[in-house]
Amino acid sequence: MIMASSQTQMLTGWMEALSDLTRLRLLRLLERRELGVAELCDILQMPQSTVSRHLKRLAEGGWLHSHRNGTANLYRMTLEELALPARRLWTLSRDQVSDTPVFKQDELRLARRLEQRQSSTAAFFAGAAGRWDKLRLELYGQSFQDQAMMALLSPDWTVVDLGCGTGQMTAGLADHVARVIGVDQSEAMLRAARKRIGRHENVELRRGDLDALPLESSGCDVALLVLVLTYVDDVPIVLKEAVRVLRGGGRLVVVDVMEHGRDDFRRQMGQACRGFRLEDLSGMLTTAGIRDVSVRPLTPESNVKGPVLLLAAGRKPGDGNGAKSMDD
Repeated sequence: MIMASSQTQMLTGWMEALSDLTRLRLLRLLERRELGVAELCDILQMPQSTVSRHLKRLAEGGWLHSHRNGTANLYRMTLEELALPARRLWTLSRDQVSDTPVFKQDELRLARRLEQRQSSTAAFFAGAAGRWDKLRLELYGQSFQDQAMMALLSPDWTVVDLGCGTGQMTAGLADHVARVIGVDQSEAMLRAARKRIGRHENVELRRGDLDALPLESSGCDVALLVLVLTYVDDVPIVLKEAVRVLRGGGRLVVVDVMEHGRDDFRRQMGQACRGFRLEDLSGMLTTAGIRDVSVRPLTPESNVKGPVLLLAAGRKPGDGNGAKSMDD
């Protein structure tokens, strides 16, 4: 009887959470994208006090996860982490309301907010392509790139350099692995990369979005994300895509900026966030399906002006013949 009473209370709590239209709208948005309170207020056209109250209610009920990004909280609903009855209730509720006018309005305003994010990043890279190498060297130094390569190298691997930029890392890998694929959204960056690649016949460059990679599943031994994640608006989706293209046993290596308080730096670099805490990135990699995750700060180089960097690595579960051998 006690068990039945407990289950009834949980079911009642889930139903009560989904009985409010504002909470349904929030969950619909946060199922699709990680968003901050200010963005949610803009999309829902509601005051912060109202949005924050409903977010707190949903978080307390286990519907949402949040993490800090500077002084703000970012929220996300991960459907796979919900209890099965709650997941079924949400799916039923979502299907009933998705075609109503208010939800269609939310979708349009969400699309506008995401376009604003992308426009800011695209404008930065369009202007930075010609000076990117010098700028990156001044801000971050050189040794982080060498340390990332040391986590990769094996002569029979296929490596994908996600967000390859001007191709500096891509070209550096070409002499050490069987095949390198560079993917970037910016055509200006890819033009610079093509000039750099030159004689390397084992390198292929592709234009594409990191949240919908132009790559087959399970085709790569290593996926590399170097100074990329701070520019994307949906880190979990990008990480899941990186895992998708890896073979079983393949490695994912990330180099990026540790969380810092320099908003002027974030604006100067056109970044979507001010870096990552070690524990947050570790959790995101684990959620994306990476195992044996290790995340550590890199020793700052002298005379560099940017924030401290971190190195994260792990493997995709499975018994593939790819980069899993690096651990043997």
